[in-house]
Amino acid sequence: MDIKWLKTFVVAAGFENFRKASEELYLTQPAISKHIKRLEEHLQIDLFERSGKKVILTDAGHHFLPFAEELILSYEEGMERFDSWKQGYHRKLTIAAAPQIASSFLPPLLRTFMDENDDIEVLINVVNSFEIGDEVNTGRAELGLTRVIPIQTNLNAEAVHNEPVILVGTNVEGKINSIKESQVLSDYRLITNNHPDYWDTLLKDVKKHYPNVRTMAVNQIEVTKKFIENGLGVSYLPVSMVKDEIEANNLIEIKPEKIAAPNSETYVLTKIETEEARSFIAFLKESL
Repeated sequence: MDIKWLKTFVVAAGFENFRKASEELYLTQPAISKHIKRLEEHLQIDLFERSGKKVILTDAGHHFLPFAEELILSYEEGMERFDSWKQGYHRKLTIAAAPQIASSFLPPLLRTFMDENDDIEVLINVVNSFEIGDEVNTGRAELGLTRVIPIQTNLNAEAVHNEPVILVGTNVEGKINSIKESQVLSDYRLITNNHPDYWDTLLKDVKKHYPNVRTMAVNQIEVTKKFIENGLGVSYLPVSMVKDEIEANNLIEIKPEKIAAPNSETYVLTKIETEEARSFIAFLKESL
């Protein structure tokens, strides 16, 4: 039995239409018909009733469909594990990480962890902070790295990193030491909504002291930084997210006057703590 026959059958069964199956699989209709015929010959039973261009699953087809889906899943999982073994991996760790974490302190830490644990295949799923709890809860990831506490009460959430949030603006040559919080919040728009946790409280505080502040909502930190560099506004961002830009003199830290900036927490989430997850968490705590 060829795995291609099974995949063709499952797609064709979903549409009950060989033309649509051919479009989905990028095969010709004769190729679809040939795969189905070979599978039926192998099973010695008809899987479809054919009436002109119309095809309908037979009772045998309905009965065989879940077995076919299970065989395909087992084949693909087996090939994935075998490919990992060929690359020298014997264990696997899937991490769901928020974009702010995946693009800041995670890459250098991950490189060291993988060098020290070269038998662990590490997979990274970058998803919105609010979705990470669901990734861990459903088992799509063994471990989550997020900026917010999840709504799922059955997950373990541990704070592993705390860092200051600072007000940053574009580097205006010759004015680095003279730029003040009150000045930039008057002259520039305040870019908000780029962090999942602190903006509701922070923005209320800013408006309390600077009621005429103009705002612009941008939901991605990387985009926020580009906007700031191009003079579109200023924003409060975690230090780790702007460290490189400040060192390169593309952005500057603006010292506070009235606003007490918050801190940004990083949480590690687990449901069932695997050996690989424990190893990574221990490494994370030692490194941060």
